[in-house]
Amino acid sequence: MIDEKLLAQDRESALRITPVSRETAERLDRFVAHFLKWQQVVQLVAPSTLNTVWTRHIADSLQLLPDIEDVKEIVDVGSGGGFPGLVLAIASPDKKFHLVESDTRKASFLREAARIADAPLTVYAERVESVTKRIGTGIQTVTARAFAPLPKLLELTEDFLRAGAKGVFLKSQDIDDELTTAAKSWNVNYQLRNSLTDPRGRILLIDKASRR
Repeated sequence: MIDEKLLAQDRESALRITPVSRETAERLDRFVAHFLKWQQVVQLVAPSTLNTVWTRHIADSLQLLPDIEDVKEIVDVGSGGGFPGLVLAIASPDKKFHLVESDTRKASFLREAARIADAPLTVYAERVESVTKRIGTGIQTVTARAFAPLPKLLELTEDFLRAGAKGVFLKSQDIDDELTTAAKSWNVNYQLRNSLTDPRGRILLIDKASRR
């Protein structure tokens, strides 16, 4: 059950962590309201995180804004409830976003949420490997959050990375193990940054990745 007082306090906390313009905050408000309605029908996130949706999900996504500041075209894989791709699109209406989500119900949510929040973007209700070629090679950044272990994520985004895109991935405390496993098959040039919203979270920034 949503506690409106806790939700309002969490919104204030989130916007202190990742400040945005008044217009963007209003678009995010519309998104969150729509998100919470859909959550009652389709589980988009763990129910235990709903009263902290602003810090756990909105600010968690917004903290990637500096990483896409100088790019124009982004693909977000496994977009799910819109994190981070749709939230970044709401805050960056001047950029071109492609959201890939194979679950047709979640893809429908993404399209409707984007319309309500005035975030022009393209949603692909398909698997990543089936749309890579159609999205093309203009992608400059690939984002993902809690989508797949790193070795699989590298495999799915390989075409984008090989064409010069950078990877910006929200990861958990297991990232060190994932990097160790990935190193058996991949050469990865990367940096790690601590999350602003989760003491256990890390942001993995990939400059280059190639198969061994």
